[in-house]
Amino acid sequence: MRPRRLRSALVLGAAATATALALGPAAPATAGTHGPAPAARAATAGTHGPAPAARAATVHGLTPVTDLLARRLLLADKVAAAKYGTDTPIDDPVREAQILDDVRARASSLGLEPDAVAAVFRDQIEANKLVQRALYARWNAHPAERPTERPDLAKEVRPALDRITTGLLAALRDTERARTAPACGPRLATAAGWSAYTHRLDAPHLEGMGRALPSVCAAPR
Repeated sequence: MRPRRLRSALVLGAAATATALALGPAAPATAGTHGPAPAARAATAGTHGPAPAARAATVHGLTPVTDLLARRLLLADKVAAAKYGTDTPIDDPVREAQILDDVRARASSLGLEPDAVAAVFRDQIEANKLVQRALYARWNAHPAERPTERPDLAKEVRPALDRITTGLLAALRDTERARTAPACGPRLATAAGWSAYTHRLDAPHLEGMGRALPSVCAAPR
């Protein structure tokens, strides 16, 4: 399947799963629509939803990976707020190359295939930029929604992204068997839908989730 079609299939599957979960009795009224503001999403993520036993049944397989992808996507809000209205561009090829070189080196130490891991992180970078562009467009069209504070990109945002990078590398290692299984695609879409629901992803972040997924399923080694 071509990458564009695969992304579409995955994001549609994730959206369908998130919508089905949002229609459940425990879902908040806003889930699956526009979602609350980023701070509210971060504060409430995981506080609603199914009973503990039901949650425990879902936290397996690829959910640890998709939860980290969702958390990384939500940090795109702070990245965008840090850059918006400044000379700092959304695209940062030097920083992106540094990230990919770093994860290649760390992948080797974890027994993972470096280029495959770099492909996953390249998708995360592109997904993050997709969300940033969507936020820029929203803020340009609706000035009242523009951020009122500018996070510190070097001291606040990048350290948080680095922590997620460490967690994601570990999750890729721990889920290698699931990611190389023939059923990885549909299971990944289901996990992404669950993570989209629990993290209250709105439309731009849900689109970003679709962009973040294609390289997660790996060919058998």
